[in-house]
Amino acid sequence: MGTLTVVFIALGLFLIGGVISFAKQGMPKGVIVLLGLCAAMSLAAGLLRI
Repeated sequence: MGTLTVVFIALGLFLIGGVISFAKQGMPKGVIVLLGLCAAMSLAAGLLRI
C-alpha cells in the first residue's frame, strides 16, 4: 500500500470517530451528515487506490 492510501484510510477512520463523538454530544444533524460524507469519500478514495 502506498503512503497516500494509508493517509486516506486513516483520515476516514478519524472522521468516523468524529461522527460518533458528535452524535453522542447531540450536535446538529447537518454537521454529522457532512462529516459522515467526508469520511465516506476519504475511505472510498483510500480503498480505490489499493
